Amino acid sequence: MKGKVLAFSFAAAMLSGSLWASDAKSPSSALTAAEIADRNFAARGGVQAWHAVQSLSESGRLTAGGDQRGTAQLPEAPGTKKPVNLKAITAQGRLKEEAQLPFTLKMERGRKSRYEIQFAGKTAIQVYNGSQGWKLRPFLNRVQVEPYTAEELKSAALQPDLDGPLMNYTEKGTRIELDGQEKVEGRDTYKLKLTARDNHVTHVWIDAQTYLEAKIDGQPRRMDGKEHEVEIYFRDYRDVNGLKLPFLMETHVLPLAPEKGQKRSAASYSAEKIFIERAVVNPTLNDKEFEKPTMQAAAVHP
Repeated sequence: MKGKVLAFSFAAAMLSGSLWASDAKSPSSALTAAEIADRNFAARGGVQAWHAVQSLSESGRLTAGGDQRGTAQLPEAPGTKKPVNLKAITAQGRLKEEAQLPFTLKMERGRKSRYEIQFAGKTAIQVYNGSQGWKLRPFLNRVQVEPYTAEELKSAALQPDLDGPLMNYTEKGTRIELDGQEKVEGRDTYKLKLTARDNHVTHVWIDAQTYLEAKIDGQPRRMDGKEHEVEIYFRDYRDVNGLKLPFLMETHVLPLAPEKGQKRSAASYSAEKIFIERAVVNPTLNDKEFEKPTMQAAAVHP
């Protein structure tokens, strides 16, 4: 999940719905955007329950790679169950073959996150404290902790907080609209368009039966010198402390849209999957976990 993709849930303080949400009826739906959001909040466990969530930790496995293009670049999506052959990593840090690795993700309100992945006998780390970010990539023989690039900082700042982009959307100055209905993996969904205060647009697809998120736009990914659209799918929802969390998230990097008169590229990009094996609501986290990491933290302890 982004994401590192995170657990999504949405709050329903819709007193100003007529101000921020489109109340016009869609020809294909009797529900407004605000009403769909309301049902989503209830399906995810309720507003008050999510307001009480201050931190969240998840652990499990990541999969990535599987073709020569290597859609994922470590440490964003590495992994293998068998011992990793470093010769299988390209000069750009990509995996030639699909692999799986254990990961842990710790999050705290204010968009704080600490992401650790065990790979090749060492631990890759990404830390973001809400304003600054650092990365440690020992499997590439990087001997120093590196700061986030300007592009990485921008991407981190755009990530939703613990409970997703719809949470308290009126307070954030986000406008939501119903942008039609579409099929997602054979199921009917409502497509919601979210326009943030800075005019950044995100789309969220809400299942028409469960009212849980089925898909969301991901941050565009630069590959081969060009930006590709990204889609993130949510599956296998489970109850955790009365909240609904997806235990499987799958990221798809899309081929470039064809130019007029041309066909879409047939280039294949393997899906990147996140399997959650354990999720803990409101774990006690140490503030130091969101500080600049050290090289010593890269060692994998038995």
